[in-house]
Amino acid sequence: MGETRLPRHMFLWSMAIIYMFAFASLYVQIPGLYGNEGVLPVRLVEPRVDGSRPVLEQIHAHPSLLWLGPRLGLDLDAQQAMELLCLAGALLALGAALLEPLRDSLVFFCLWALYLSLCQVGQDFLRFQWDSLLLEAGFLTVLVAPLNLLRWRSAFRQHDAVTFWLVRWLLFRLTFGSGVAKLASHCPSWWGLTAVKHMFEAQGIPLPWSWFIQQLPDWYLKLGTVGLLVTEIAVPPLYFAPIRHLRLAAFYIQVCVCVCVVTPAAAKHECVKSWHQTIMSLVLLAVFAAIIYGTKVLFTLEMDWETKTMTSKTGRLTVHLVFNPLYLCVCVRGCLWKLWGLVQWAVIVSAAVAVFAISVVPYSSMEQVYSSKILPEVRQAYSLVERYRLVSAYSLDSRVGGRSEVVLEGSMDKNTWTEIEFMYKPGNVGVAPPVVAPHQPRLDWQMSQAAQGLAEQSPWFTSLVHCLLQGNKDVVRLIQTDSAQYPFSQAPPVYLRASLYQYWFTQTAQDWSGPKEWWRRDYSEEFYPAVQLGDPTLEGMLNQHGLKETFPIQPSPDSPLAQALKQVRGHVQTLPGHLVLWSLLATVATIWLFKTLLSGVLGGRKAKPTPAEPKAKKAKAQPAAKNASASSLKAGRENSEESRRDADKSPKKRK
Repeated sequence: MGETRLPRHMFLWSMAIIYMFAFASLYVQIPGLYGNEGVLPVRLVEPRVDGSRPVLEQIHAHPSLLWLGPRLGLDLDAQQAMELLCLAGALLALGAALLEPLRDSLVFFCLWALYLSLCQVGQDFLRFQWDSLLLEAGFLTVLVAPLNLLRWRSAFRQHDAVTFWLVRWLLFRLTFGSGVAKLASHCPSWWGLTAVKHMFEAQGIPLPWSWFIQQLPDWYLKLGTVGLLVTEIAVPPLYFAPIRHLRLAAFYIQVCVCVCVVTPAAAKHECVKSWHQTIMSLVLLAVFAAIIYGTKVLFTLEMDWETKTMTSKTGRLTVHLVFNPLYLCVCVRGCLWKLWGLVQWAVIVSAAVAVFAISVVPYSSMEQVYSSKILPEVRQAYSLVERYRLVSAYSLDSRVGGRSEVVLEGSMDKNTWTEIEFMYKPGNVGVAPPVVAPHQPRLDWQMSQAAQGLAEQSPWFTSLVHCLLQGNKDVVRLIQTDSAQYPFSQAPPVYLRASLYQYWFTQTAQDWSGPKEWWRRDYSEEFYPAVQLGDPTLEGMLNQHGLKETFPIQPSPDSPLAQALKQVRGHVQTLPGHLVLWSLLATVATIWLFKTLLSGVLGGRKAKPTPAEPKAKKAKAQPAAKNASASSLKAGRENSEESRRDADKSPKKRK
């Protein structure tokens, strides 16, 4: 159990930090995305309260806390309800990150329920893979975290090994599924080992160092492609290795490959000698062969957890995970603690088996042959919990191609067009890619996704055009928080259109100087025709996708809670999202540093009062003195007896 204690604490702390960033990042974007005049107003999809239906039935039909507001007497509109959920989640996650007692199962269940409630009404902007991953990992966190807030603290948690293996199973599905999907997609870039060369260029929002990685030699990027496939296909089975050193090897192999891929040191050398290339290729092939052989051996060898020797039976791992915790639960003192331990074991093992079974269903869609082998009961169980997004399939679309971007242009007279630049996504060829993390600009991500298809496949884009023509300030802040950077800050454009461009990174100059232009682009085709307010094409698409207003917007409530939410919103609405997240990160780091220094000072003060040492020495000296005095008395008695004997033997005594 001691081996999983430290990783468990690190996992819980990491999940608290991720939750905090997720809630805070979404909070700053709510007015523009889901406000009453946003791109996809949440009030159009908000679940309605039906007093005739039981509460549990409504929760199962619409697993969201938004519709519970009227039942709780909260006088808030849909946008304010989303803001309240985000603020509550961010504050609760911040407390869990700073205070260890709050890293409790109940706290993480509340965080998972809050984020699930937001995802249920988030529509296209909350359907990214990282949202599904956060929900699945968040549900596992509920099982991994201890249950201490109810004062049911027990010295034993024999199910820790079972729950933490679920986390390893999720990590395995994430990495191994991604690697298999890359090869199963039959993409020429992966099979031709040129995917890494285009991967950094085609990622959702490129990073500043992506340009430098693009300048690496082709042979180096091909080796990086091989290394990436190795770490995603051959290394993940080592997550389940019974030997701790093999699991550490899997971790370090992935870290080393990532460092080799992203290091820009090789960019300084345009020409590399052939013997250097050959040696690097042979080394990588040797590593690949060693990993394959180790994985093969791993499936036939198992670790004896008691004697640290190898056996050929695979049942020992099952005994260690299932029956050993059951035996230890029975061995504790007290009937109530035995019963409580057995209940924990039964619930956790049942949940682990259920999660493992239903997690296979999403991957069966890759091949129809495997889909027919799934048990009907497992498929039915998956359909029952699908709306809760407990499990998902990741990286099923792994094709790597060129980069397409949608460029918006506005005009006042339909003759002179001005490009509208976004804060984060590529647009102006002379602007360097920004550092965005941990902020997730969802509109910029969706713009990159929309460029992969047609405008009809992205209904929200029509609503975005309509909002910009109306001059909605909340939507404009999603594009540019600085009004000086938005070309139509004084008056909204009369006409809007969108064009599709192909983007590529520029090449390094001969003098190895920094890039003057980071991108080069070519016009591809029209993405969205030029429209204006009242245009039949625009009105028809709004009606087709259900984005046309069918009832007037109700005035915002004026309750004290609503006023408090408006005050908080007023302080952050003019700040860029990444700046808000960086400020939050700096705050957490400062508090952690202050706590560390304070604990060190207090610990030093408590360690100083060692005047107890003289007392201890005195206490030790007293028994020694007593022993010395006793021995001296004994020696004196012996001397007196000897002197008497001598006196009896003397001549005077005889006379």
